[in-house]
Amino acid sequence: MSTKDHLIIFDTTLRDGEQSPGASMTRDEKVRIAKALEKLKVDVIEAGFPIASPGDFEGVKAVAAVIKDSRVCGLARAMDKDIDRAGEALAGARAGRIHTFIATSPIHMEKKLGMSPDQVLEQAVHAVKRALRYTDDVEFSPEDAGRSEIDFLCRILEAVIDAGARTVNIPDTVGYNIPDQFGSLIRTLKERVVNADKAIFSVHCHNDLGLATANSLAAVRNGARQVECTINGLGERAGNAALEEIVMAVRTRQDLFDCDVGLDTTHIVPCSRLVSSITGFPVQPNKAVVGANAFAHEAGIHQDGVLKNRETYEIMRAEDVGWNANRMVLGKHSGRNALRSRLLELGVVLSSEEELNAAFSRFKDLADKKHDIYDEDLQALVSDANLDAAKERVKLVSLRVCSETGETPSADLVLMVDGAERPGTATGGGPVDATFRAIESIVASATVLKLYSVNAITSGTDAQGEVTVRLEKGGRIVNGQGADTDIVIASAKAYLNAVNKILQPLARAHPQIGDV
Repeated sequence: MSTKDHLIIFDTTLRDGEQSPGASMTRDEKVRIAKALEKLKVDVIEAGFPIASPGDFEGVKAVAAVIKDSRVCGLARAMDKDIDRAGEALAGARAGRIHTFIATSPIHMEKKLGMSPDQVLEQAVHAVKRALRYTDDVEFSPEDAGRSEIDFLCRILEAVIDAGARTVNIPDTVGYNIPDQFGSLIRTLKERVVNADKAIFSVHCHNDLGLATANSLAAVRNGARQVECTINGLGERAGNAALEEIVMAVRTRQDLFDCDVGLDTTHIVPCSRLVSSITGFPVQPNKAVVGANAFAHEAGIHQDGVLKNRETYEIMRAEDVGWNANRMVLGKHSGRNALRSRLLELGVVLSSEEELNAAFSRFKDLADKKHDIYDEDLQALVSDANLDAAKERVKLVSLRVCSETGETPSADLVLMVDGAERPGTATGGGPVDATFRAIESIVASATVLKLYSVNAITSGTDAQGEVTVRLEKGGRIVNGQGADTDIVIASAKAYLNAVNKILQPLARAHPQIGDV
């Protein structure tokens, strides 16, 4: 690092990112992503909202127990029970932070909280002091700061800093601001809050108008020294500021920014792929930094320029964000140790020899179907088996589909349901539709299909297809993933993965208790 200020990268993929409908993660999935973020050298990992449910509490606790090089944060409303629960979840962290918040905009205070400004200020100060019982690193957020009155913001920020908050976060909760307005707000707060020098100013921007990254960068240019963001811009509604965009903008435009980040950017793309595979949210091809086309050149004049000098059309090197850093290719002759070593490099830890043997068996099955197996294939292989086998009530035994010109497609399959084989058959508009109908003829899940998407994991005609299925039942939304070189089988796996989640008892409420 240079003598420039350090810009703290606060990743909230595991908390705010999880608030995307269908993106809820299991404890083990949270740990996998947290380890990838740690390898990326993210400064702060917001692991979840411990009060939201027993599942979320256990997720934060598990992340706190394994992460050593990043600070682990838990979110809490400005309520004693929330703060105590967060403190308990973070008890095992090497370095923990409690992030507490309360709304400060007139509409939120009046319509949601039913509290006066003085009551809100008193509650905020009380929350910070209570959080200090558990850690000396407390962050405070005035929810909906982007629509709050500046005089009240100054009052409450001064009070919580006096109470001991080391970070004050200014969220644009509803994505309402535009860059020059938001940058001006940060500058004004730093000038008017008399004890501003005793705390780090942070920002947390939502993307409702497509301005989350721009607003965050405007804030940094005006003195913010922490940015809250997510991998792939994941988050509720239109998402959050994308970590990869924030980091690479600051790193690329060092001529404009008087701060720098400490991340190992070569892990950006692998982390992006991991989050995408676990949440089932594919990355659009033209997504900045991590999209498949981010460094592709098709126009002849561009190709000619890049061949002569890369910098004619590329402002970043693909290698610097991880595009060519993970090209180790495995094949059918690769052994268990090679597989174990590569999975470890990808942040996947197999806890027992049985798990390794099961993974190796799936790996060999895949190697019989395609010649070269890349990192993306391995991540899909692991994600394809991410449902606890003990909780997998329905399994695919066999599938046969028939699709020909002029005939109605049909599917015949056999499922293992609670240990007993059951056959099913159905017709549909295509082989996938027929397969889903055949599954439903047996399981009768009464779900509504909200999303069906297919992505090629690698290039080539033998590439695996990764299918994401999103099902909804009674307001509950789940994602299912499946991967196979046969896209119909991948579709069946994804549908069954989602059905098995629907059939499980609801372990946690959707984490939209509150938001900053």
